[in-house]
Amino acid sequence: MILRIRSRDGTDRITVPDPASATVADLQRLIESHLTVPVPLQRLSLDPALLLPSPSAAVPLLANPAATLASLRLANGAFVYLAYPPDARSARPPPPKALSAAGSFGKKMTMDDLIARQIRVTRQENALCAVASFDRDAANAFQLYVAESLAFAVKRAGFLYGRVDAETKEVFVDFIYEPPQQGAEDVVHLMRDPDEEARVDAIAEGLGMRRVGLVFTQAVGRKASETGEYTMSNREVVQAAQLQAEGGIPEWITAIVKLEVGGDGTGDVHFEAFQMSEICVKLFKDGVLETEVGDTDDPRLSKMRKEVVAGGKDTMEVDNDFFLVPVKISDHQLRMVSAGSTLSRLSYREPWQSCRNECAEKPPGPDKASEFCEVDLRLPFAAQGRYFLRCKGRCASPSCMCKNSEQGA
Repeated sequence: MILRIRSRDGTDRITVPDPASATVADLQRLIESHLTVPVPLQRLSLDPALLLPSPSAAVPLLANPAATLASLRLANGAFVYLAYPPDARSARPPPPKALSAAGSFGKKMTMDDLIARQIRVTRQENALCAVASFDRDAANAFQLYVAESLAFAVKRAGFLYGRVDAETKEVFVDFIYEPPQQGAEDVVHLMRDPDEEARVDAIAEGLGMRRVGLVFTQAVGRKASETGEYTMSNREVVQAAQLQAEGGIPEWITAIVKLEVGGDGTGDVHFEAFQMSEICVKLFKDGVLETEVGDTDDPRLSKMRKEVVAGGKDTMEVDNDFFLVPVKISDHQLRMVSAGSTLSRLSYREPWQSCRNECAEKPPGPDKASEFCEVDLRLPFAAQGRYFLRCKGRCASPSCMCKNSEQGA
């Protein structure tokens, strides 16, 4: 039986020779042998919350070494989450020898000079966002379309809009705008329109919201890596780093929606939230992170345009997990019902409008949007140029822009 051991340093596979009789203690010894993490420093759990920067004390641990793996119902390919103190792995590359390198003009460089010139990629332990809370209706509408209409066969993406609590650093995602896009198994191309996005931002501002992140799905047939499992591909790292750099807020989040198939063949949809580490965004801004990804590149590794130091060694490739900072997820129910963008979806047809589902020829500005009560906001599609607002019969405002007439899509 093969188990996937996920830690803050990535995902490794371990083969359990006799799964029927193997115990937790046997698994710990295998981890010590393969991953060089001493047994006393290992903390194992079946709950991914173990890998959060500040895991709850309620996270259940595999604390009984005599418990059999069969009793834990671990199937082939199951995840086991491993936490350990920093620098707990005993296998480390030897420290570099003292150098006395000469520059092009004969100037000698000290070891301090060499270290100062290095770009060091280290893991960021704490996210700048405390919690990412998703409106249940918005999240469900997004994943339901991907599951039922796309069957997770291609990627789908959207921009997250909501609010940021300046004191608690919590991000509340209230609706998802899905711009026109073309998705494949390993990449999603966003056909962005600056004017269209400006109109979406204006509507969000009028509702007291702003853009707070990115969400994308992962296709079930995405490219596999020969070097191990991975959470985010190199293409996804580049796209997430670019949009976080553009986002303009430290609490910007990137959410992943994926279908995980269990040993019994049933599938469960999972939401995960991350921030790209500050060093990742800096590498992108400084042009060190390679943005051109080839079809033969390992999706688990991000290429650099110059040598960096990661994991104690000089390298031109960095494991993508080094750049991911997990963010705790929760949910909430927004009083305003938000449908998000559906006009850019495949085979979408807008039904005939009634006085309870009106069409405004022009989007309301920030001073007008806030006057709508409990608006069902159908965000714009560039080719349509229309904004659909369901006012639920509350069009008493003299500045309401709805038209009480039936119109087709």
